[in-house]
Amino acid sequence: MSRGTRAALVLCAGLMWSAVQADPAADDMRLRVLACTACHGKEGRATPGAYFPRIAGKPAGYLYNQLLNFRDGYRSYPPMSHLLDYLTDEYLHEIAGYFASLELPYAPPAPAPAAPARLERGRQLVRQGDEGRKIPACSQCHGDAMTGVAPFVPGLLGLSRDYVSSQLGAWQTGQRRAQAPDCMARIAHQLSADDVGAIAAWLSAQPVPGQGKPASAFKGEPPMPCGGVHVPQPAARVDGGAGR
Repeated sequence: MSRGTRAALVLCAGLMWSAVQADPAADDMRLRVLACTACHGKEGRATPGAYFPRIAGKPAGYLYNQLLNFRDGYRSYPPMSHLLDYLTDEYLHEIAGYFASLELPYAPPAPAPAAPARLERGRQLVRQGDEGRKIPACSQCHGDAMTGVAPFVPGLLGLSRDYVSSQLGAWQTGQRRAQAPDCMARIAHQLSADDVGAIAAWLSAQPVPGQGKPASAFKGEPPMPCGGVHVPQPAARVDGGAGR
């Protein structure tokens, strides 16, 4: 994204907040999140290429954590950081709750341009893991249906192959981090490039069941402690504005 586009998005966010402050009748979350949907697609459904992922219907705690991570430097993507830099915890919590509340259908998955053996390897890693290499199954944390576990764990279906592989790569290189203990970084470092490609290919080819609704609880004990499975409660905003 160009510097000009980033500046335009930041200006858009500032103007929307100013309008809401000036006119209480304009306090409509659909207006206040236009800077989000400019990239993440109408209603947060994702863009056609799906590099900007779907955020509609994701668990509220997960969305809130990611907004904090972008704002506070755990995740590296300057346009997101610029948009969130002066927003309070309380306001980020409100944004997360809005998108989590949206119940919208998913598009069918694109055909997987991968060999059957590669897809089968991806399925094995997602469903069974690799005990010999200390790689837990993705489904142990992300749910049997792979639609996530409320309120902290996201679903992995309905995402593009490029997005899944790029995020696993970001965990491996330290461009994406989370609160300690960073369980995803630990797991990603156990994966080879072939593993990442196989997982991304298999996940992106699966339909999303049940409109992607996350499970209400883990089926069993998660395989390791994970700092992302926690959402600090936002402090009350006392300045009356969006600045932190």
